Amino acid sequence: MRLLLSWVRDFVDVTAPAPEIAEKLALRGFEVAEIEPLAGGDAVIDFEVTANRPDCLSVVGFAREIATLYDLPLRQLSQQPDARLAIAPLTTAAHSDRLEVTLEDPDLCPRYAAAVADVTATASPAWMRDRLQAAGIRPISPIVDVTNYVLVELGHPMHAFDLARLGGAALKIRRARPGETLTTLDGIARTLDPDMLVIADEKRAQAVAGVMGGADSEVSASTRAVAFESAYFKPASVRRTSKKLGLKTEASTRFERGTDINAPVIALQRAVALMAQIGAGRVSGPAIDRYPAPRGSKPLRLRRERLAMLLGMTVPDREVDRILVSLGLTVTPAPEGWDVLAPTFRVDLLREVDLIEEVGRHYGFDRLEPSFPPMAASAAPPDARLGCDRLVRRTLAAAGFSEAITFAITDSAAVSAFVAEHASAALVAVANPLSAKFDMLRPTLLPGLVDAVAHNRRHGRRDVALFELGATFTVEGERHAVALAWTGSPIPEHWSTPAREVDFFDVKGVVEQLCQAIGVDARLERIRQVFLVDGQSAAVIAGDRRIGMVGQVTPDVVERRGAPRADKIYVAELDLDAMAARARPHDVLVRALPRYPTVVRDLSIVVSATLPAEIIRGTIHATADAAGADAAPLVSVAFFDRYQGKGVADGSVSLSVRLTFQAPDRTLTDVEVQRAFDTILAALVREHAAVQR
Repeated sequence: MRLLLSWVRDFVDVTAPAPEIAEKLALRGFEVAEIEPLAGGDAVIDFEVTANRPDCLSVVGFAREIATLYDLPLRQLSQQPDARLAIAPLTTAAHSDRLEVTLEDPDLCPRYAAAVADVTATASPAWMRDRLQAAGIRPISPIVDVTNYVLVELGHPMHAFDLARLGGAALKIRRARPGETLTTLDGIARTLDPDMLVIADEKRAQAVAGVMGGADSEVSASTRAVAFESAYFKPASVRRTSKKLGLKTEASTRFERGTDINAPVIALQRAVALMAQIGAGRVSGPAIDRYPAPRGSKPLRLRRERLAMLLGMTVPDREVDRILVSLGLTVTPAPEGWDVLAPTFRVDLLREVDLIEEVGRHYGFDRLEPSFPPMAASAAPPDARLGCDRLVRRTLAAAGFSEAITFAITDSAAVSAFVAEHASAALVAVANPLSAKFDMLRPTLLPGLVDAVAHNRRHGRRDVALFELGATFTVEGERHAVALAWTGSPIPEHWSTPAREVDFFDVKGVVEQLCQAIGVDARLERIRQVFLVDGQSAAVIAGDRRIGMVGQVTPDVVERRGAPRADKIYVAELDLDAMAARARPHDVLVRALPRYPTVVRDLSIVVSATLPAEIIRGTIHATADAAGADAAPLVSVAFFDRYQGKGVADGSVSLSVRLTFQAPDRTLTDVEVQRAFDTILAALVREHAAVQR
């Protein structure tokens, strides 16, 4: 909003210089973009007005703020001493001999006012052209300049139709018909949707309501009579229409934020007075005002105790009265504070806290003393996930990973590489994406994490280990997950250690370590995943539920994400919500160190090469657990060798496993250990056709 200081002084007698006014208003929530000095001591202050303050997209709106700031009276238009700053009295009627107005959709247009005026050929005066140019609006013609002048001064958009070019001298406020087209004032033919509101005559649409008028009824030098439009349109409707048409105007900027529903007739009165003042024409007959459901001020209650509690200081009653009244509110004392009527031009005042903000803004937030707010109730317990997240971060950082943060909104092309075709129905698309790269909520953390790895590789980083904690989204809802991606070497290069690349077992070990830290008993089962290398991928299972996956990304996906095809990128992803539900209680248990020795037995067996070692481990543990208290307790199972080649049949593999036995209350005998060993071997032979070597 470009604010001309001399224009403001028509409404409030402020003598302060522009820099001081700009600084004080900036402290009250209006960001200053620029101060432009003008000749004669005048200046233009360019303010950034937030979306909740449409009333300040006007000279009068800022004049009201400045009057409150300096405790000065605000002059209304009807109180102006200068004739050019007055409003013209208008009578309103249900009908006019020269124009018929039909309000067909009062939901999208709760109020519509119009007036007919006969036009006189003239030119806009210099003072009007200068003010419009200072406000950033190009002067066009006297009638158009008058409507733009009212737009800037009062913040209420208006439009003028050439009455002779309206079919049937009628205005109908209706929804657009399917496939209806309209050539707007910018010369572009636009196709309209039935959910768009238009201003039409008897034959066709003549304007897109609240956005832009049509070229067919544009005011020109040959215009002899105009129909002024001054209305209120539903903000959501204007916002939706403006976005669909890709058309942003000064009018739509104000209508979509919310104008004053009680301003249309006042804007008409101001426009008619200006038109008469500059000799551009005179009103003909009464104005038509279609207002089926009048709205009044919104009643609010401001409590003195609540004001002091939220601001952290006590504001004198006289200051509260002064500030609210100066801002245009009606204030009545009440036993606990004040009863307040918020005017319709303040669409942002909906709750008590909004009034408290107004008092705080103008009393001065700089007066607040540092203090702790009083606690009326005990703090809520922290989210249990916070502790889990800290544990995950600590565990993965200790494993050498760095935390990454990627966007929760991604592009569908990236997601498609990590999601099976049958799962695409569960994806959540963004209704109004900012661009093609931000059109979908991520169903997995992996696309962003793999892209981060690829970015590091393109910039010469060889060893990359990243993890991310974040939300994933499907049509079923939001889940909390952790993912990791790893490429390069698992250990730093050193002359004493031969270099090697990270492999499946490295990332598998990190996943197992993470599950152990959280307290989840998990196992791995082989799976096929579209983006993982077959034979280098596994599902992470807890109980009877899959809680994640681990594996190597296929070279095709690696190349598509921008990394060298030869790179081996290993990834894993775990559902932290599912893990938390299955975690063991983190009770601290203390046991004495074992007093009795362990007994170690090594077992080499030949099994099918397709049999996962995890299944063999499960069979060994299940057999040992079922053996009972009389058997030698098994405390550890560790695979230490794998061999294929001479002496082992094709399609088979030799596995060597170390079994560790230990009893907490006695020294085990060879007989006990051998009995347990034989039981385990028999189970492996029976379950998996194992052959002892």
